[in-house]
Amino acid sequence: MTAVDVRPPLVETRSLGKTFDTRKGLFGRLLVRGRHLIQALNNVNLTVDRGTTLGLIGESGCGKSTLARVLLRLQEPSRGRIIFDGEDITEAGPPRMRELRRRMQIIFQDPYASLNPRKTVEQIVSLPLRVHEKLARKATRDRVADMLERVGLKAAHLNRFPHQFSGGQRQRIGVARALILKPEFVICDEAVSALDVSIQAQILHLLQELGRDLKLTFLFISHNLSVVGYVSDRVAVMYLGEVVEIGPARAMLVDPRHPYTQSLLAAVPRLDAASGRRRTLLSGDLPSPLDPPSGCRFHTRCPHVMAHCRVAAPPLGELSAGHSVACHLYSGQRPAGEAS
Repeated sequence: MTAVDVRPPLVETRSLGKTFDTRKGLFGRLLVRGRHLIQALNNVNLTVDRGTTLGLIGESGCGKSTLARVLLRLQEPSRGRIIFDGEDITEAGPPRMRELRRRMQIIFQDPYASLNPRKTVEQIVSLPLRVHEKLARKATRDRVADMLERVGLKAAHLNRFPHQFSGGQRQRIGVARALILKPEFVICDEAVSALDVSIQAQILHLLQELGRDLKLTFLFISHNLSVVGYVSDRVAVMYLGEVVEIGPARAMLVDPRHPYTQSLLAAVPRLDAASGRRRTLLSGDLPSPLDPPSGCRFHTRCPHVMAHCRVAAPPLGELSAGHSVACHLYSGQRPAGEAS
């Protein structure tokens, strides 16, 4: 009989919010008059179970990267709570956050901009070790060489600089740096979007392999539903700073329920274009977070908008086990013509 893990989820957010004040620039000078508060995150409730991958998708500007930085306390939340391994770390001080840094890491989108061009591979990858473990030089070098081998590079690359590598190799360096401390939680913030498709597949396979070997928990952020569905156990969809749908990856790919999720899936190129599958196409642009719509934030672009949508924000309600949607279509009877 398989033992049941009764420990709490590794990562939780409770009503998490982040607001940016755009009024002031350098030296506190007033830059903007009128509306000035950007609601980057609003009432975000997520759970990431141990050893699983939660995919997070949405259009550019919906708040995905902001959520990543707030979870790691690289940016401070404006409201709500962050729970890591059962501990509320929302207001943890610098000493405690320094201890937690070794357990949570991030792989950034741009594999060149995230690496210091003046440092060698050894200096880049060994930095977390030098900060947190202070090993002897030979022990540090051996750990770095071993990690480079695990991500598909060679010990001979230790003394090279980032510009001497291809984009895929640079991202492998970023992966090595993130995993050198053997963290428990890793955020992949658009970690493959800047790479060629063939290289994307290699990096995705590498991350899955390392995740199994090191028992990692991932938050995988992307705007590509196909990629997220491939690597994730569960998928959450964000729109204008809010989670509008979350559920098992297969259910999200086969039977998305929120009109926004349906439109994202419809935008993925398909080989069976003549299959007759109904497409939900959007009109208009993403509204400004400086002035988000009242009620449901998606109502300005939704093909199923109702009068109630313009007034009241829908709660994130459970449709089935583990599958929740924030949409008024499911608060009562489904209207005729709804995509199934």
